[in-house]
Amino acid sequence: MAKNKTSRWTAADLPDLTGRTAVVTGANSGLGAATVEALARAGAHVVLAVRDTGRGEAAAAAVKGARGTLEVRRLDLADLASVREFAASWQGDLDLLINNAGVMNIPESRTKDGFEMQFGTNHLGHFALTNLLLPHVTDRVVTVSSGAHRWPGTRIHFENLNLTGEYSPTRAYS
Repeated sequence: MAKNKTSRWTAADLPDLTGRTAVVTGANSGLGAATVEALARAGAHVVLAVRDTGRGEAAAAAVKGARGTLEVRRLDLADLASVREFAASWQGDLDLLINNAGVMNIPESRTKDGFEMQFGTNHLGHFALTNLLLPHVTDRVVTVSSGAHRWPGTRIHFENLNLTGEYSPTRAYS
């Protein structure tokens, strides 16, 4: 369909993705679930990479109008062993990796590997996943983020990445 210069792009503008494979992290709710649905409607094989496979299965069952196929696999970005296991089990090409999962403004806690939970999940988990899957990626990696890094006074505390003794949920997130 030809578009005029003022029309906006929508998921209906996706090309035919038949034969293509995508992984979406955080795929059982919000933007991740909407992304899964759009890709599946366009014909892609979509892997829902989720911490809770029961919720992932429910999200997959809720997808309407899919021409593509859906698969649910466990991935806990707050556990680097889980990230390594997910990546090690990957076989074949991966056309599209969408790093979408995230936690936001939570009480102070740590990942299984001892990192501040928001930094460990939102950044380190996706960084490890991307690097481990990169040999399989044939097209692109998309990393979803917010504009919170632009909040006034926001900076990376390189000397204290876990924000020990100075934790605040919004500071950690941004």
